[in-house]
Amino acid sequence: MDIQNFAVIISGLDEEYQFHIISGINQYASEHRINISYFAAFGGMVDSKRFDIGEYSIYSLTDFTKFDGALVITNTFGDAKIRTRIMERVREAEIPAVVFETKDYPDFHDISIDNFSVMKSLVNHVIREHGASVLNFVSGPLANPEGRARYNAFLSAMRDNHLKIEEARIYPGTFRSYDGIRAVEDFVASGLPMPDAIICSNDSMALTVISSLEKLGYRVPDDIIVTGFDNTLNARNSFPALTTVSRPLFDSGYQAADILCRILRGEELPTSTVLDATPVFTQSCGCKAKHQDDLNDFAKIAYRRMETTNTNIHLLNRLTAGLAEAETADECFDVIEHVIRDLGCEKFSLCLTKDWEDAFQAGMPLPDPSAYSERMTAPLIWDKGERRSVAMFPSSSMYPEPLHTGGNISYFLPLHFGERCLGYYIITNGDFPITSLLCHTLTMNLSNSLENIRKLLHINKAMDELNRLYIIDPLCNIYNRNGFFNIADDMFRDSIEQHRRVMLSFIDMDGLKYINDNYGHHEGDFAIQRLAGVIQDCCDKNSICARFGGDEFLILSVNVERNDDIVLARKFAAELQAINDLIRKPYAISASLGSVVIAAEEDDSLYSIIKQADEKMYEIKRKKKRARKSEKI
Repeated sequence: MDIQNFAVIISGLDEEYQFHIISGINQYASEHRINISYFAAFGGMVDSKRFDIGEYSIYSLTDFTKFDGALVITNTFGDAKIRTRIMERVREAEIPAVVFETKDYPDFHDISIDNFSVMKSLVNHVIREHGASVLNFVSGPLANPEGRARYNAFLSAMRDNHLKIEEARIYPGTFRSYDGIRAVEDFVASGLPMPDAIICSNDSMALTVISSLEKLGYRVPDDIIVTGFDNTLNARNSFPALTTVSRPLFDSGYQAADILCRILRGEELPTSTVLDATPVFTQSCGCKAKHQDDLNDFAKIAYRRMETTNTNIHLLNRLTAGLAEAETADECFDVIEHVIRDLGCEKFSLCLTKDWEDAFQAGMPLPDPSAYSERMTAPLIWDKGERRSVAMFPSSSMYPEPLHTGGNISYFLPLHFGERCLGYYIITNGDFPITSLLCHTLTMNLSNSLENIRKLLHINKAMDELNRLYIIDPLCNIYNRNGFFNIADDMFRDSIEQHRRVMLSFIDMDGLKYINDNYGHHEGDFAIQRLAGVIQDCCDKNSICARFGGDEFLILSVNVERNDDIVLARKFAAELQAINDLIRKPYAISASLGSVVIAAEEDDSLYSIIKQADEKMYEIKRKKKRARKSEKI
């Protein structure tokens, strides 16, 4: 039987809602040996649009044509454009898909609960059973189908009970816990009387609403009723226990995977599957608590979470400290390897765009930030204790190494700096992404370290270039005066210590002014460059040369013989003749060369020998001038 491969598209992994749905999907996949690939981002977490662009890049990586089907948990996306783009790509791939909590895509199967009816029942209970007449509402994102349904249910209940709906009493949340804090701050700042009840679209926001109210001196439910939605572990075991809505999240994940398999088998199924959800009326609305988790069981779970969080914090501290000391990409990868051994996964793959190290400057046109390079590199693959790498693989493959077995659960998470895509990493057969609250922190640490390495690399390159410009003459591409003395001083001192002869040659170009005046400075520069080339050709492994001034050059040679000055003069003359024959200019490139060969002593200095060579060169130049005058006579 062929192994089936499903893609799961989800936003956020650090909430209890996602955890239960993923657990259901994974349980089904394990039982049926299906490979599941989660593509997940943490969009909307840090209030930065540029950051979100980088996060959402992971969704552009998914090549749906490589999968047998897709599960799209659409209700985790607050951005309707992202959701629409994903569904368009699923449709183009022509694969079956199951979507969660929406009927906006009738050509796909959907699985959901009746958010509207159960939320309306909860609001009616608060109004009719507890006499609340002034209600505030903390919504989820209205672009999200669940958020929209719960919001509409609140409005409908208010109208049915003939209660006033005030815009100032509705706070636009995003399902994140900090929305509860901001909602209370916003309500207090409005100056309106505090409400009888605050209805929240999920438990995360409701719990922070309660803690914020308590800090202000309000008691729940005596002063203000608070309700949530989802019946999470924390909601069930908070004090007061939270009035909320219980829904079968694990079952929805399990059944969604089963529906997809049945579609692939060719079974005829209804396009919609609706699961039952029930309101849970308990202490935060004034009802008697009907059920709470066993206190001992809750204590065990809470302790395990605390222990795991402390362990993960220690792990991240090690990672942060190690990455702070890394100065090269290889050192960075070594640090990552030592830490991922403790993540509890079978395999970890670090996948980077082939150009992740390239320079990036402000003002440069950005490539499509949502696109990965066609070719990727995987410099670090840790697989059951073994480390290896893949030099290059196509990004359309997504995995740097193909899966050969079934029942693998993989989480793809984006690596980026702002909107700049750096790559992604894959955790296979490990629960760290869904059980640790620090998965997003790990991701950001990895991203920031890669960006720091990239910047350090280019700072070093810039420093190398600055150093090169400091010691290299830009016209002739040989050492300038600074570069010459940096190298020559050491060569000269070594020669003194080893009692070896040195030769210093001073070269001055003849007739540069004539070339500049008659043929232009560009020709003068050309002539200087050709002369520099001749001088380089006259140097061997024991010599260095430099442009000492405008048209003056030096050669320092060590470990020479007594008559090497004569040998150099002959070679220099021959090379000059050869270059003139080659370029065939209306002028001749000519230069005067004076050399001094000495056995350097402690009292000698490089400057004194340069001066001797300079004097010898001018003696030769004067002889040339006298010879030219004699020819004219």
